[in-house]
Amino acid sequence: MGVDLSVLWFGIIVFATLMYITMDGFDLGIGILMPLVSNHQQKDVMVNSVAPVWDGNETWLVLGGASLFGAFPLAYAVMIDALTIPLTVMLIALIFRGVAFEFRFKALPAHLGFWDKAFMAGSLVATYCQGVVVGAVVEGFPVEGRQFAGGGFDWLAPFPLFCGLGLVIAYALLGCTWLTMKTEGALQATMYRLAPKLLLQLLAVIGVVSVWTPLAHPDIAARWFSLPNLMYFAPVPILTAFLATLLVIAVKKRREIQPFAASLGIIFLGFSGLGISLWPNIIPPDVSIWQAASPPQSQGFMLVGALCIIPFILLYTFWSYAVFSGKVDPQESYH
Repeated sequence: MGVDLSVLWFGIIVFATLMYITMDGFDLGIGILMPLVSNHQQKDVMVNSVAPVWDGNETWLVLGGASLFGAFPLAYAVMIDALTIPLTVMLIALIFRGVAFEFRFKALPAHLGFWDKAFMAGSLVATYCQGVVVGAVVEGFPVEGRQFAGGGFDWLAPFPLFCGLGLVIAYALLGCTWLTMKTEGALQATMYRLAPKLLLQLLAVIGVVSVWTPLAHPDIAARWFSLPNLMYFAPVPILTAFLATLLVIAVKKRREIQPFAASLGIIFLGFSGLGISLWPNIIPPDVSIWQAASPPQSQGFMLVGALCIIPFILLYTFWSYAVFSGKVDPQESYH
């Protein structure tokens, strides 16, 4: 039996998305958290904690988008058409954030406040738009004749907008727990105080989404709550509760690495829950990965390049994080 290239490419896209959430989530979270810190030296430490690695983090976003374009062109076309506004705003925010990241290191003291605000705004807007996109995908898109049949503002609905808020909280928690690893002193203490509050908010969001989604989509409810699926999927909420407890204990004991690892685990489980709800549709509610796939010859040709490129991306990502794995020196700039 041959390899199902559509399933393989779907796995590559999911992997790239998870890597993006892992890598870029915490540095976007740092921008979201900056309004809560008034000390300019502490803000410098926050930015310096991601300065050596942030450029490479967004590689995974590019890889995921390019893979979707090549392997599932119908899905790419429908999503681009349906989500033109939030995706465009997201890209503008990411560009603005990147410019602010570079300029704040060189800005005169009189201009530093402006670039700090630009960095915060870019991080917040980009994250919110990503959450809106995720929520809109879960809601689904009307497709007729292999074309998007909805309107340009269909994404402007309660569920996608709520998902935007949820992702802001999730990235803020990732940024908070990242800083417990990378900082010391007063800034670290502030992050330890924030982490349980952000966790509680995130669990509330997960709870609302977990109830809202099956109520709004009977097919998703049937998938989660019918037997034997209920037995197979039960570990997802159980593990989420376990990791949340682990995070609280780790924060109380002032452990540095475990809070970040637990936060990643919670977000991974949330993402896997969405995947379970949607599978095998890549354009909910009706278009499967096989219906949206490009010809096998195209997928096979792309796969050769992907199998060459992905190991190199993983290698330089691992190397950069290994080199800058220690604490941030408040007196040193990594830019």
